[in-house]
Amino acid sequence: MNGGKWVDPAPFEGVRPRVPWWVLVPGKAKWVAALVALVWLAVVGAVRLVLIVVRYPVVTLVPASAVWCWWRFGLSPLILAMLSLVAGLVIWSGLGRDSFLRHVWFRLVTEWRRATVYVPRWRSVMRLADLAKRDRGREYRPRLRRVRSEGWRDRVRVRMVPAQSPEAWELRRDGLAHSFGARSCRVRVLKPRVIELDFVHADPLVRPVTVPALADGDVDFKRVVVGRTESGKPWRLRLLGAQVLVVGVPGAGKGSVLWSVVWQLAPAVRAGLVRLVGIDPKGGMELGQVPDAFDRLVFGNGADAVELLESIAVEVKERAARYRGIRRLWARETGEPLTVLIVDELADVIAYQPDRQLRERAVRAVQTITSQGRAPGYVLVGLVQDPRKEVVGFRHLFTVRVALRLDEPQQVDMVLGDGVRQRGAAAHEISENTPGVAWVKQDGQREPERARAFHVTDDDLAVLRDFLRPGEVRPFPTRPDGAEGVAA
Repeated sequence: MNGGKWVDPAPFEGVRPRVPWWVLVPGKAKWVAALVALVWLAVVGAVRLVLIVVRYPVVTLVPASAVWCWWRFGLSPLILAMLSLVAGLVIWSGLGRDSFLRHVWFRLVTEWRRATVYVPRWRSVMRLADLAKRDRGREYRPRLRRVRSEGWRDRVRVRMVPAQSPEAWELRRDGLAHSFGARSCRVRVLKPRVIELDFVHADPLVRPVTVPALADGDVDFKRVVVGRTESGKPWRLRLLGAQVLVVGVPGAGKGSVLWSVVWQLAPAVRAGLVRLVGIDPKGGMELGQVPDAFDRLVFGNGADAVELLESIAVEVKERAARYRGIRRLWARETGEPLTVLIVDELADVIAYQPDRQLRERAVRAVQTITSQGRAPGYVLVGLVQDPRKEVVGFRHLFTVRVALRLDEPQQVDMVLGDGVRQRGAAAHEISENTPGVAWVKQDGQREPERARAFHVTDDDLAVLRDFLRPGEVRPFPTRPDGAEGVAA
């Protein structure tokens, strides 16, 4: 009170003491929480230790085993064991080089490159390439899942961050290749949010692929082996139920693909199961090397070539009419041969022909064969140099497209489809010293495949001529008049 008046006291301006929340927790609860935390840390540590051993088995297990042997038996037995191990590996490499490389050497290279190349640089490269994102103070970085070295390439499996698409990686593949010391980088989608980066260090297709020996035997028309892929597997080209377009500049190796197909079909031609029909606008410079392989062969791009195309188109419709209600796809049980039409320099027939009427007739016939010939057993193998729409306006009718060396990057998308060049199908970068190397794309297959066709020499063509001399080739079955010859 001040003179009979009430005066409010000054408010308290001190800092209110704060007690940590764990102080208020009962003592028994603290011990339980500490025990749970210790168990959790032990489990996490054990899991990480197991992951390290799985990812680096040689780096972890070999030194650990060596230390244990030294402690348990001494230095001399350890040296003897190491020498025995080295001798065993040398013998293994001499007896089975492929298995030694796959199970021993490539594993060592894998661990070395993971520990010295990818793990140390991964965080910096992801940040500098704008592949890592930040949100609310937290960094989301693509996770390095697995590394596998195969000598000529490193396969790096990556788990993408949320809301990220493979296209973001495709746009940065050149920068990623330089960052990790590779010649090129390719992006492949394995499953949602998981991609695999192929860092290529060398070209496994630099050497020509020797053609196999000719021998009578069964031919799988859905998987005709015409070369070898860069992974070392056979290059299997689908013919039955497909139409094939081969594009490449002069000297790119179109002849290698052509004669590889004929070479592998030779046993079926000899047995009367396949009929080859050919058109060579260059006057026979290519297909004229082995004329006995063809049932019908035309040299030039004039009226004879157009009439042959029209006759094949008529056969397609006639055979399709006979199969109506009986079967949906040609099979050997029909009694009719699989007809393979090979047109070398297709553009000379459908685009460069000066006679407008002949050119239009040829285009209509080829369109009929490519659009309707799949089911009745007619396959067109067309070879062309220029893939522009003005030259081949119906590229979409070819279900199998082979891109040999091309001049321009845009031509890669013209042949193989939009976006394949961003995924690594650089057909315009194929070396002039590797004819027959190509990128292959089939309908229904997202990722293109890199392969090299067999190297068929003039001596090999002489062997093919002897194999298909007229006396050794069975006559082709006659076309059935009714449905008796085409029963399912």
